[in-house]
Amino acid sequence: MADPTRLVGTTGYVVATGLLLAVGLYGSTHGIDLADLRRDLRGVVAAVTLGVVLKAGLISGVMVLAFDRPEYLILGIVVAQIDPLSVTALSQDGRMSQRARSLLTAWASFDDPMTVLLTLYVAGYAYTVAGHAGTPSVAGGGTRGYVLGLALNALLLAGALLAWWAGGRLWPARQAGKRPESPRRPATPLAVLLVVAMLLLAAANMLMLAVAVAGLFLRTRAFARPLARAVTSAFLLATAVLGLFVAQGVSLTPGLLLGASAFVAQAVVAVLLMPLFVRGLSGRDRILLGIGQQNGLTAVLLALTLERDFPKTVGIVAPAVVTVNLLHYGAQTAFGCWSRHRAGKDRQPAAVHKRLPRHPAADDGRQGEAPTAADGLRSSA
Repeated sequence: MADPTRLVGTTGYVVATGLLLAVGLYGSTHGIDLADLRRDLRGVVAAVTLGVVLKAGLISGVMVLAFDRPEYLILGIVVAQIDPLSVTALSQDGRMSQRARSLLTAWASFDDPMTVLLTLYVAGYAYTVAGHAGTPSVAGGGTRGYVLGLALNALLLAGALLAWWAGGRLWPARQAGKRPESPRRPATPLAVLLVVAMLLLAAANMLMLAVAVAGLFLRTRAFARPLARAVTSAFLLATAVLGLFVAQGVSLTPGLLLGASAFVAQAVVAVLLMPLFVRGLSGRDRILLGIGQQNGLTAVLLALTLERDFPKTVGIVAPAVVTVNLLHYGAQTAFGCWSRHRAGKDRQPAAVHKRLPRHPAADDGRQGEAPTAADGLRSSA
C-alpha cells in the first residue's frame, strides 16, 4: 500500500488538501442563514474563542493525566476544532433546526484561527517540557507569522469582494424579466470563475479564513446544487485520504481515549458555555449541538504539521478521528430512535365513542307514561 507520508511535503499534496478544505469551508458558510448568524453572533464568537480553549484544555488534561506525557498537550488542540467539511456534508438530515445548524456550521468554519494560535504557543511549551532543546518547527513563524497570515487572508478577501462587486457592475446577473438583481451580482459564468480563482489561491497559500468569510457574501442561487455535490465529493476524497493514514499503523489506546475525550468535551462546552450566550434554543437543538463534534481532514492536516516535532501524532489522531465520528453517528442514531419513540408515545389514539346502554332505572321511571312518537319510530325500526 502506498505510504501517504511521502506526499506530505509535495506541492501537489498541499494544494490538493488545501482545495478540499477550501471547498468545504466555502460550502459551509455559503449555506449559513445570515439572519440566524446575526442573532447568534455572540454565541459564535464565544464558541470559536472560549469554546475552543475550553475544549482543548479538557482534552489535553485527560491525555496528560492518562499517559503522563507532557507532549500530549498538543493533541487536545488537534481535535478541538470541528471539521467544516464533515458538518456540511452530513448535517442535512433535518433533525436540527435551521438556526442551530447555522450556529454549528459557523462554529466549525471559524474555529481554525484560534486552533492555529493555540498551536503556535502550546507546541513550544510542550516541546520544551518534553525535553527537547530549541523551538519546534511548527512555531517557526511565531506571532509574526500568524499576523502575516491574517494580513494575507484579509488581502485575498478584499480582492475577492472587489472583483465580485466589479463583476456585478460590468456583467450583472439577469432575472427572468431581464432586470438586474439587487444587490447586483455577476452573471453565473463570471461568478463561477471568480469563486474558482479564489479557492485555488486560498488552497495554494492555505488562506482558509478568507474563504470562510467570503462564503457569507459571494453568494448566488445558481451555486446551491453544484456546491452541494462538490462538498460531498470533497468529503469522500478526504475520507479516503484519512483511510490511507489509518492503514499505516496507529496507536489505538491513545487514539480511542483522544476521540472519546473530544466528543465529551464538545458536550460539556455545549451544555455549560453556549446557554450563556445563545438564548431560545430548544432542548432538541441543545442536545444536537452537544453531540455535534466531528473531525476529519482539518485534524489530520494539523497532525501532519506537528508530526515533525512530535512523532506518532498522526498515528494517534487518525484513530481519534474515526472514534469521534463513530460516536457522533451512534449518538445521532440513538437520539433519532429516542425521538421517534417519544413522538409515538405522545401521539394518543382517537377516542372511540360508543353508545352507552340505558340504565334500567331510567326505564323504570318512565313506566306508566304514554308512548311517544319517538317510541313508535324506534319500535317500527
